[in-house]
Amino acid sequence: MGKAERHITQADIIALKDYRHARQKKRAFITAKKKLRRLQVGPDAMFHFECYETIWYQIQEMLFIEKGGIEQLRHELDIYNPLIPNGAELVATVMFEIADKTHRDTVLQRLGGIETCMTLRVQNNIIQGIAEQDIIRSKNTGKTSAVHFIHFPFSEKQIADFRNSPQPIEACIHHEHYGHNAVMPDNIRQELAGDFI
Repeated sequence: MGKAERHITQADIIALKDYRHARQKKRAFITAKKKLRRLQVGPDAMFHFECYETIWYQIQEMLFIEKGGIEQLRHELDIYNPLIPNGAELVATVMFEIADKTHRDTVLQRLGGIETCMTLRVQNNIIQGIAEQDIIRSKNTGKTSAVHFIHFPFSEKQIADFRNSPQPIEACIHHEHYGHNAVMPDNIRQELAGDFI
């Protein structure tokens, strides 16, 4: 599974009886990879940057656990293929990871519209995140979802700057009730640079 692979098909999925034997090894590989693709922004938000391998594993695991067959596979491919970076973007699943349900509900109640407030700073460029439009994740009441899928589209120059800039890359959330930045460590930057063509 190389960086040029941008689309998962039925042919990429391992039969469940075979996956059962490979599952532990696949999990170990993905766990290590995800550590290089995770960045905490503020106390509650975690950016999980997706790639072919992380999305493949998500689909494979859901099929293994739920055993929904070909109909489930078609559904999962429709949902998750758009989250594989297209070669000129980074894609993050942003999760508000708050264990206590009461506290989580209180925090999310104040964060409506936060999916429009996520950016990456590369040198002096601000790359605005664009939320997936699969469902509305912020309600009129002001409450938002705990999970958001965000695309960060890059120009050719921004890709070059991401790879080579001596200045740190920052992930930012600039919502009025959640304003936080995080510097991206070099090992994460190097990993994510492989998402670009």
